[in-house]
Amino acid sequence: VITLESDDWWQARLDEALGESYSHSVKVPLDNLYGMHLYSRLALEDTEVKWLIQEDIPSIHTYVTLESGERIRLYAVHPRPPAPSESDKSLWRDAELLWVGQEIHEKPAPTLVAGDLNDVAWSRTTRRFCRVGGMLDPRRGRGMFSTFHAHYPMLRWPLDHIFVTEHFTLVDMQRLAEIGSDHFPILASFCYCPAERSEQETPQASEEEREEAEETIREGQTEKQQR
Repeated sequence: VITLESDDWWQARLDEALGESYSHSVKVPLDNLYGMHLYSRLALEDTEVKWLIQEDIPSIHTYVTLESGERIRLYAVHPRPPAPSESDKSLWRDAELLWVGQEIHEKPAPTLVAGDLNDVAWSRTTRRFCRVGGMLDPRRGRGMFSTFHAHYPMLRWPLDHIFVTEHFTLVDMQRLAEIGSDHFPILASFCYCPAERSEQETPQASEEEREEAEETIREGQTEKQQR
């Protein structure tokens, strides 16, 4: 279970509701709308909370140990969006997503990336992130699953995502009912099937795209220091 924009108030209630059955957790309560929590029934190992591009925007990096003993990698992310109330540019969001994609490329492992990416699946940045990291979009060909804005039926976009490497196949994905947030929750089930990886076409970035991604990351990190 991954929650975003969760603070100390939410942490107390999440602990009460999930603490017994989801005994492994990572808690980053913040009151700046970028807090996040991860609760897992499976053991978490080598867990880090990183502040990749901006000092007030966390991301969770961890390995999840399956019942078979095999480990998969999980990133929980929520980069700052380009919006009047947040930032007038997409550089920081783009840099964070590409940083994650670059690490997935450089350190290959069965990987899932989940969170509010503040971007739609068909954007230039998200498609580049998929190519740089070799990530698959499980909703492709299956529907929009628009998660924002929950209160405005005519203005909805798919901003919340789960991307996976070729080691996984999708079992089921659902947009759940409104829960009071301005985002709908997403529930997804995957099968870890590394033997079937050759059956899926993995996106690949060109050398030019990798160089551009590295430049975007450098610019985002520099801009963070100057803001």
